[in-house]
Amino acid sequence: MRGSEFADLKAFVAIAERGSFSAAARTLAISPSALSQRMREFEARLGVRLLNRTTRSVALTEQGQALLNNIVPLFAGFDQAMAELTAEGAEAVGSLRLNLSRVAAMYLLAPHLGAFHQAHPAVTLDITIEDTFSDIVAGRFDAGIRLGETLERDMVAIRMGGQRASMVVASPGLIERLGRPESPLDLYRFPCIRFRWPGARAIYRWEFEKEGDAIEVDVEGPLIANDTAVMLNAAEQGLGLAYLLDVEASARVEAGRLLRLLPDWTPPFGGFYLYHPSARQMPKQLRAFIDFLSGRLAG
Repeated sequence: MRGSEFADLKAFVAIAERGSFSAAARTLAISPSALSQRMREFEARLGVRLLNRTTRSVALTEQGQALLNNIVPLFAGFDQAMAELTAEGAEAVGSLRLNLSRVAAMYLLAPHLGAFHQAHPAVTLDITIEDTFSDIVAGRFDAGIRLGETLERDMVAIRMGGQRASMVVASPGLIERLGRPESPLDLYRFPCIRFRWPGARAIYRWEFEKEGDAIEVDVEGPLIANDTAVMLNAAEQGLGLAYLLDVEASARVEAGRLLRLLPDWTPPFGGFYLYHPSARQMPKQLRAFIDFLSGRLAG
């Protein structure tokens, strides 16, 4: 249906419901003469007379009554749909598709899933976990959460939580046996647990920075893994040093099960960001999720 035809139908219903061109014209904010002309043109296109006009009244023809009976329920459906859409402002409803790195899913989102469901029970979270970079537009995701360094520039990005830092960690027993590294270059004499990004061939080179001096170290060791949970357990068992994010390792460091090494070579950096393609016409469930998670992480 063209826009002009929809407008003609709305005008016809207004006349039929009010029984007057002048009353309908006031409702539609046009002049009675313009409304009358519109109806004449509409009837001419249809080839059917819809209204019988006299100087004192307007009445529906048989065909006009049949048209009215058919379109009034349709207009009521339109009005209900618009009302429901507006009502979503009071409650977020629907599915929200998210793409997260494993560390973001486990340490940023997972602890708050229950609270989010209690706050927004009508929202279904559809979560995909990928450590490789994913095109959320091509994948039809509403948003993603990753470290800020990996984001495309054309994304709208919102920081989730504060700055993060990397940690070099090892078991107390291994450090007691081998001593502590004093600089990143000392790592060549230590066994290290190495990380390979899923789907990649190259092994991650450990990155360090101090007072503007940046170093990458290609460590060696007895284990290569693409899962940081395995690396943490291996480090705690004394297989070697591991290089991980603070959100992954800090609890074991605080408990004394791991020791943090080279802290002055691993300064804070940007941290995690929720990102999405556009700020225009943001789904209400995404707005609710952003407000909820940013508030929880800020606390």
